[in-house]
Amino acid sequence: MLFVLYRTTVYQYQHTEMDENFDPFETFKESSLASRLLGCSRSKVEPSTRGYLLAIPVGIKQKDGVDHIVQKFLPENFTVMLFHYDGNVDGWWDLDWSDEAIHIVAKNQTKWWFAKRFLHPAVVSAYDYIFLWDEDLGVEHFNPGRYLKIVRFEGLEISQPALDPNSTNIHHRITVRARTNKFHRRVYNSRGRTKCSDISEGPPCTGFVEGMAPVFSRSAWYCAWHLIQNDLVHGWGMDMKLGYCAQGLGTFSPPQKSFYVNWESEGMQMINIMGDRTKKVGVIDSEYILHKGIQTLGGRKPPERKASNTEEMTRRHRTASGDPRMEIRRQSVWELQIFRDRWQQAVKEDKNWVDPFLRSLKHRKLKRHG
Repeated sequence: MLFVLYRTTVYQYQHTEMDENFDPFETFKESSLASRLLGCSRSKVEPSTRGYLLAIPVGIKQKDGVDHIVQKFLPENFTVMLFHYDGNVDGWWDLDWSDEAIHIVAKNQTKWWFAKRFLHPAVVSAYDYIFLWDEDLGVEHFNPGRYLKIVRFEGLEISQPALDPNSTNIHHRITVRARTNKFHRRVYNSRGRTKCSDISEGPPCTGFVEGMAPVFSRSAWYCAWHLIQNDLVHGWGMDMKLGYCAQGLGTFSPPQKSFYVNWESEGMQMINIMGDRTKKVGVIDSEYILHKGIQTLGGRKPPERKASNTEEMTRRHRTASGDPRMEIRRQSVWELQIFRDRWQQAVKEDKNWVDPFLRSLKHRKLKRHG
């Protein structure tokens, strides 16, 4: 068991100053959380068999659902890491597997905040695949072993299980399960604002997974980790850019410049990428999940007594500024715009970076008209 308590203030944007040139992980060629950091000379399971990591942000109210998820993964030799955003760890010790899990505690933090600080690529380099999932997922029709067989066979570097059509909060059709497929890389849609066809080159038509249940190969995570912004904790905008991280395991080498924001949030630098998001990113239909859409961050409103007309008018006036859920959504939208601005600024400033997908699109257009 590894237990980490991370003390934070109520302000999520108070950062620690770090020297850009100092890499605290530079002495590690490979690291496994299960075998290196548990205070024993040898793990109960040989490192070669502990090839996968499941990391989930959890609250005690979703304990039963999380237990169901973890029970699915344990037979496949996964290391389990729980990010406790509510500060409650004691309530988990009665679960048989809890002592073998890694527990990290920081109140009122998000999945991407935890991932940036505790899933550095050097720390998780021993894992072939990293499952960075939400806690409100139904896994009745999901088997991680069968899932990974498909991922490997199809050469997918970034993937997600398809969503049951009965899921809550489905935002893009590409994530919905196709009943007759084993997996799919693109979606076809002739209705709505976004038209998707064979010539579509990018999200949300192809090369796209959503943030609720992404699965990364080791090399893809190296890139995705750098994509996470230190000061933008909700991760909005990342899903549209994850396709840039679809490198092949055999062809990737660490770039000289990475796409990142340092601790002072000065800006981004572009990453040189390899791979084709239309081929290396996919959704697995045969192993699918149900997204329950349970609101956890910000909490649920308690039942209220019947209010007078005056009280009701006052409540409505204060809702926009007083509802923590509305505040979180407002902050997320604000972070999305900042993320987009930083990306555009980085593209503008890095004269040597060429968008490979834009170049590919121009080439295909010329080929069609030539």
